[in-house]
Amino acid sequence: MHIAWLGKKSPFCGNVTYGREVTNALLERGHQVSFLHFAQEEFPPESQAEPPEEIQEELQEVSIPCLYKSQIYTIPSPKSSKVLTQALQRLKPDLVHASLTLSPLDFVLPEICEELNLPLVSTFHPPFDRKRRNLTSGTQHLMYQLYAPFLAHYHRVIIFSEIQRELLVRLGVPDNRLAVIPNGVDVEKYSPGPSNIKAELDARRLFVYQGRIATEKNVEALLKAWKQSEMPPGSKLAIVGNGPLAPTLRPFYGEDLGIVWLGFVANEQRRIEILRGADVFILPSLVEGLSLSLLEAMACGVACMATDAGADGEVLEAGAGIVLSTQRVLSQLQTLLPLFGDHPEMTLLLGQKARQRVLDRYTLSRNISRLEDLYRQVLAQHRTQLISSPPSIQRNWYSH
Repeated sequence: MHIAWLGKKSPFCGNVTYGREVTNALLERGHQVSFLHFAQEEFPPESQAEPPEEIQEELQEVSIPCLYKSQIYTIPSPKSSKVLTQALQRLKPDLVHASLTLSPLDFVLPEICEELNLPLVSTFHPPFDRKRRNLTSGTQHLMYQLYAPFLAHYHRVIIFSEIQRELLVRLGVPDNRLAVIPNGVDVEKYSPGPSNIKAELDARRLFVYQGRIATEKNVEALLKAWKQSEMPPGSKLAIVGNGPLAPTLRPFYGEDLGIVWLGFVANEQRRIEILRGADVFILPSLVEGLSLSLLEAMACGVACMATDAGADGEVLEAGAGIVLSTQRVLSQLQTLLPLFGDHPEMTLLLGQKARQRVLDRYTLSRNISRLEDLYRQVLAQHRTQLISSPPSIQRNWYSH
């Protein structure tokens, strides 16, 4: 089938990675994909992780003009709706899939697709917490309240967890419009293997954080806990990523404390090498969706600690990792960091359980199959509805 995928290519974030991984997998399975993305200044080519050469020719790209885009939200230009409509008319896809970018265009997309008689699927990414336990989670809850009435106009909304489903149903989104298909990981690529990162960093025990350096990620709590803990000699904490708080935090938490700032790592193989060499992966977020970085670390056989924000607690439940409370991250890490530093056998066991959890629930291959099934269901329902619609609409659809 032909899927028109609407999303982002930059700046680097979970939304970008999700779109890249899913569209590449769909292309590899023989589907036609047209990638409609918001156009602004791009990262250097190595950070965009283009599809393999053998499938690049099958991926049609269309630029949608925007005034501004960030890792959090996108502001389209006034003519973006017209450009999008004309592109869909020209491409004639079987189905539109929007990886929602927190943009005003998200709210008018159902109208555009209804006018063109195109079935519309979305993926709703925003991080959340099941309880409004802090200012950050309260702000994200408002985002969910804003989007809920509009999500009901999409034929299906893909979300990542049952917890997220419960939240949206409480906010009024019909349950039959929601489909739980979590993030997935290529478990052949993200797998245990050799790594030289410990030798490179002169580390006996390596702890890793990977993600944005921003308020909602609560990285400062991790840094404070590390500074206040009595870690075994040779323990290092690697911070992988960048963000608005990095310039503020870095001067106070440096190499004298065993903290190594690696910055944004564009090369995927390098990120895999870092994860393969890690003993413990830590994600202290105040809000989350379903962290792909967490799943990648688990797939590499790394012992993981993450807060119960979003769906991350669900991922680590029943012994697949250590679940932290978002309200007591600092005190919990002060206890757990030295414990994991002193007991490598614990990290080894938890790493094995983490990888098994990914194999059981979060493989990319299985989740792409579920996505294909969803596409077929939506197309079948759309055709059934079309048969019972007025003749003028049928003529319009068949001419499309």
